[in-house]
Amino acid sequence: MPTIDLNADLGEGFGAYACGDDRAMLDVVTSANVACGLHAGDPEIMASTFAMAKAKGVAVGAHPGFPDLWGFGRRRMPFTAAEIERLVAYQVGAAQALAAYAGHRITYVKAHGALANLAAAERDVADAVAKAVKAVDPTLALLAIALSAQVPAGEAAGLAVHQEIFADRGYDEAGQLIARGKPGALLQDADEAADRAIAMVEEGAIVTTSGARLTTPIRSICVHGDSDYAVAMARAVRQRLRAAGVHLAAFAAA
Repeated sequence: MPTIDLNADLGEGFGAYACGDDRAMLDVVTSANVACGLHAGDPEIMASTFAMAKAKGVAVGAHPGFPDLWGFGRRRMPFTAAEIERLVAYQVGAAQALAAYAGHRITYVKAHGALANLAAAERDVADAVAKAVKAVDPTLALLAIALSAQVPAGEAAGLAVHQEIFADRGYDEAGQLIARGKPGALLQDADEAADRAIAMVEEGAIVTTSGARLTTPIRSICVHGDSDYAVAMARAVRQRLRAAGVHLAAFAAA
């Protein structure tokens, strides 16, 4: 029986502004990637999200992104690899502090948005992220986009690397995520997303828009937490996994 983690990006509000239903999502997922205050989040939201995750037995990780509140971290920004390294280290440190404050502990790091996409495609950016994680805490795991530059970069840094697929995102023929705004980038139907996620887990492969299969290890499935349909989709994926006999557990539990 395979073991799969189900993760979501949470804690992505800011101040009085809420984003997604984190409380409901924490009843579904096994790992929560918590925004660290630059693309979203703040000390209050981080502390409360970590505390809720602790109470519900959900593992937590740092979710660092570009300092881009206006663009939700989804716009490429002109930082050097060295600057990215320090930006990531800064955010991982903040996550560790607020998790400890809430009585929890982060066990992994997953890059967000445009930063994650850059790290998926450009090895120097992937190396910067991995080096930052290792410098702050080499015991932290790296949650990496499957079949991307993040994987060899994390392995070269000596980190434990776990590859993830996305239930709600489309894949091009190279196995990379289709850019948001382009046709096929987003899956919004919960049943369709759950069916495809099960197919990828059972076949050990990314399913592209053409139906091609690209073999990869899969340890975690992501459902983004910022959409109106996020909780329903996560529930559908979880139910389908359990019906298929898949064991659900965090890949890096505290």
